[in-house]
Parts: sequence; structure tokens; C-alpha cells
Amino acid sequence: MNTYDVIWIGTGQATGTVIPRLNNAGKKVAVIEGGRFGGTCVNYGCTPTKTLVASARAAHMARRGADFGVNIGQMTIDFNKVRERMNEIRFGNSEGLEEWITAMEHVDVYQGYGQFVDAHTVQVGDTLLHGETIVIHTGARPRPPQIPGIEHVDWLDNVKLLALEERPQHLIIVGGSYIGLEFGQVFRRLGSEVTVLERGAQLMFREDEDLAIAAREILEGEGIEIICQAQVQQVGQEAPQQIEVVYEQNGAQKTVQGSHVLFAVGRVPNSDKLNLEAAGVQTNQRGFIEVNDYLQTNIPHIYALGDVNGEGAFTHTSVNDGEIFWDYYSGDGDRRLSERITTYAMYIDPPLGRVGMSEKEARESGRKV
Repeated sequence: MNTYDVIWIGTGQATGTVIPRLNNAGKKVAVIEGGRFGGTCVNYGCTPTKTLVASARAAHMARRGADFGVNIGQMTIDFNKVRERMNEIRFGNSEGLEEWITAMEHVDVYQGYGQFVDAHTVQVGDTLLHGETIVIHTGARPRPPQIPGIEHVDWLDNVKLLALEERPQHLIIVGGSYIGLEFGQVFRRLGSEVTVLERGAQLMFREDEDLAIAAREILEGEGIEIICQAQVQQVGQEAPQQIEVVYEQNGAQKTVQGSHVLFAVGRVPNSDKLNLEAAGVQTNQRGFIEVNDYLQTNIPHIYALGDVNGEGAFTHTSVNDGEIFWDYYSGDGDRRLSERITTYAMYIDPPLGRVGMSEKEARESGRKV
């Protein structure tokens, strides 16, 4: 059995923050990865979506060229070129991270999915690894829709959507938060018809109503159809690219038809296949691994960083988790999870950014605003 100071399971965004420091400190580290290096952000989230946002904005500004006195003439979208650029950037970043980590002197990389055998032992394929400290950094994945008829429909999540080789003719999006709205504006600007179905009374349910109204006006101004208070009841597909979504709005049953349907209705943690029971690690009812202020689980030498702990689903929160872990592990600092101020950005155009509470959250907390 190979023995390590640290076993690191998964290669999300804290990996580049912590692994070089462990290596430089002379710690023997095992890194386990069953897919592409870089996690969701590099492969299926931030990096590919922001390359699409850039292409979509270029198309949008080209259409508006005459408004600025720039006459471009007929503008066309080469979707294959858009995809090639996206894939070159995201897969290049993933491969670069893998090469960098693999070349480190004190790091061994294991290709495969790790499972706990006990609180200090992880199995990868037929190989057993012993770790004094174990870090779980396995991220999250799209929540599968639980809707009648879904088993008969070629539905999309963010991973499947990014793999499309043809631009959707009419993209129906179920979910009106940051994933749904970013993809909606991107594909509208790239030439698709887009319909967004949101079950709540407003888009972006976490945000203040005035911001949601402003975002809706902007998106509708670009030709996106937005339907709020839409409770999806059923989906069906008669033929390839002939999808029907049945929804209820204010007591009336309605339908919308499109070529593709994207479900952007939340994410679930990648904790279910780790055999956490063998290590005694506790999760909450939704499967997120419970952690303390220093990201320790209920088993003190086992930590959970990034999306899998439910304390933030963004690159910057994952990186900050890495900083908190390193401070505690090395004794070099005293950063804590409870001291983190919530920040996030939504890459619609114009973009939305927030630091701390919304006005609604501040008022509900009893603060004077």
C-alpha cells in the first residue's frame, strides 16, 4: 500500500491553490482524478461559457455596428468556429493543469475514481492508498429533472449543451437563474430562438425585484421570450428536435415547442460514489458534506473543499476554500469559512455582480437600510 501525507480526491479550482504549496513543503501527495483535470469550471462551466459569452458579444456588437457609425454589412455566425475556439481553450487549460501537477516532484497522479475503504484508506481501481490527511474536492453535477416524460426526451444540461455540434434552432430553458440566463443570452445572440421558463414570480430569485425586472427588460429587448410562474408539468418528443414542454401558469395549462430543452434547475454534490460511510463522513439531507470553519468534516483529518461542501458553488469560493485549508493545515494563517463575504457575478450583458447581502436579505435580517 502506498502511503501519502495527503490524498487529494478531485481536481477542482482549489487544486492549483494548494497542491503546489504541498509540493513545495515536501509533502508526499496523491492526486486522484477520474475525468478531466480542472473540474466543472475549466471543462463545463466558467471557461467554456465565458468563451461563448465573448463570441456572443462580438456577434451582438457586429449587429449594432451601424449604431456606432461602423457599417459591417451582412454578418454571419460560424458555429463550428465558435465551438473550436471554446474547446481549444477549455481542453488546453485542462491539459495544462494536468501536465503541471503531474510534473511536480512529490506528487503522484492516479487516473480513476477514489472510494473510501476506511477513514485513512482510499481505493483507486485495484490500488490502495493510505493518507494521513484526505481532501475531498469532487465538485457537483447538474440535478437531473424529475418530470413526467423526461425519459423519452433528448434533454440537455450544461455538459450536453456544450457538446452540441449544431446551434439549436429554438432552445427552451427551464430555470431562470445564472446558468439559464447566461446560456439564454449567448444562444440568442448566436442566432437561436430562446424561451425561458421560470417557476418563480421573477427571474434570479436570490436578487432584489428591481434588478430582476431590469435584467428581464434587457433580455426581452434582445428577443428572448421569458415566462415566469411557469410550473413545468410534462415534456415530450415526437421526433428529433421536436420537443414539447407542458407547463401551468396561473391555473392554465400551456405548451411551448422547441428543438432543444435545457434544464438549469440546480446541482447535486458528487459525494454519493465515494463510499463515505466506510470513513464515517457525514453529509446533510441533500448529500453535501458537512464541514466546520476550517473545512474539516466530522472526521478531523478528512476535509471537503469546493462545491461538494455546499458552502459556495463558484470558482472563487473553491479557491478560498483552498486558502482556508492551507492556512489551517500549515499553521501559516487563520482564515475561516464564517468570515467569508459572499460575492458572485452573473455574466449576462451587462453583467450583474454582488458583494454581501441583497437589499431584501438585509431588510429581512432586521438591519436598517
